[in-house]
Amino acid sequence: MTESVVLMYSGGLDTSVLVGWLQDEGYEVHCLYVDLGQPCEDREAIMKKARDIGAASAEIADVREELCSDFAFPVLQWQAKYETIYLLGTSIARPLISKACLQRAKEVGATAIAHGATGKGNDQCRFQLAAEALDPNVKMIAPWRMESFRSKFPGRSEMLDYCDAKQIPVKATASKPYSSDENVLHISYEAGQLEDPAIDGIPIIDFGMTVSPQEAPDEEELVTIWFQSGVPVAVANGEGGMGKGGDSSAFRIPHSALATSACDIVTTLNEIGGRNGIGRIDIVENRFVGMKSRGVYEAPGMTCLYAAHLALEQLTLDRDLTHLRDRLSPEVAEMVYYGFWYCAKMDALMAFINDCQQPVTGEVTLGLYKGNARVISRTSPNSLYDEAIASMESGGDYNQTDAEGFLRILGVPLRVQGGVRPRIY
Repeated sequence: MTESVVLMYSGGLDTSVLVGWLQDEGYEVHCLYVDLGQPCEDREAIMKKARDIGAASAEIADVREELCSDFAFPVLQWQAKYETIYLLGTSIARPLISKACLQRAKEVGATAIAHGATGKGNDQCRFQLAAEALDPNVKMIAPWRMESFRSKFPGRSEMLDYCDAKQIPVKATASKPYSSDENVLHISYEAGQLEDPAIDGIPIIDFGMTVSPQEAPDEEELVTIWFQSGVPVAVANGEGGMGKGGDSSAFRIPHSALATSACDIVTTLNEIGGRNGIGRIDIVENRFVGMKSRGVYEAPGMTCLYAAHLALEQLTLDRDLTHLRDRLSPEVAEMVYYGFWYCAKMDALMAFINDCQQPVTGEVTLGLYKGNARVISRTSPNSLYDEAIASMESGGDYNQTDAEGFLRILGVPLRVQGGVRPRIY
């Protein structure tokens, strides 16, 4: 009886080749295109290609809303960035892809899941760790970790030749062989000429989400984002209204909001931020498997959300809680990057962030201009900012005389140490 396999199918070079290769290996192949909101892909053409190549089935799993609400937004609440710059757009999506493929495997009775991630990359870790956490008995087929597959396809040129012989259309070409991976959160570009860190990657790439800052409009564009307990709940053009002549104690979303669902908020900000050149980065990062890699990423919507969310936290979270979150944030980013999404440690961390984000409610207006996102205004019914106390003028219940005793007590260990071990100055 022919063994069935669910292939994580994108329609790109690697997975197009894998449909034919898995059939040659004797598998019945069920292609699953996980719809993550890829902005530049023709889904009907991708499905048709899978069937033309010989897939037993080709289906789409729409997880766009789940990706944003259950994966991206919790990571946003952590302000998690891998190695201080990468917003984890690809990393976040991988465990969700594994989940969707396991669900499809149940439907078709498949005994295995296959993916086109290489044995040098991070995605193999993310796919497998997530799948095994959800189904400890899952069989994972990773052709790039098989000598027989690598012998047949030692490089991208051989894969392009294979597709040419099979008349399989792919976006990659011999003249521009960089690889791209996209979803609603971001697009990543790597491989080909981008593997040389000395080469400027910007002129090489056909960006799908953003214009260059140099080509962005010459006027600043305003956008307002509303948050409820740290979660984005609405976005609108222009400047918001809370606390500007209205009742600042009430949280309200305007009727003029352009989007209120998680995916629509990200998509709308992608459009607004993208036309203003927001969210491009060029990074040499440390992969989980040990080597460094160079990538160019664009994430206009998420860049806006990170900036707005941080601005609102500055009003609503106290110092010690914020600093604790900041110490843990790199740990969360590392776990997401490595693929440890479904685990007890992440469950506990997500419970923590859900609790500490409860007061992060309000609105933030950003000014977008030629690649920059600046905070114009921030308001919250839960603001801890007390103008009377913070002001340089007299007022509030802060008595500056009290600072004398405060500093004398803080200085006790320093004065003792200075008396015993004098420092040269």
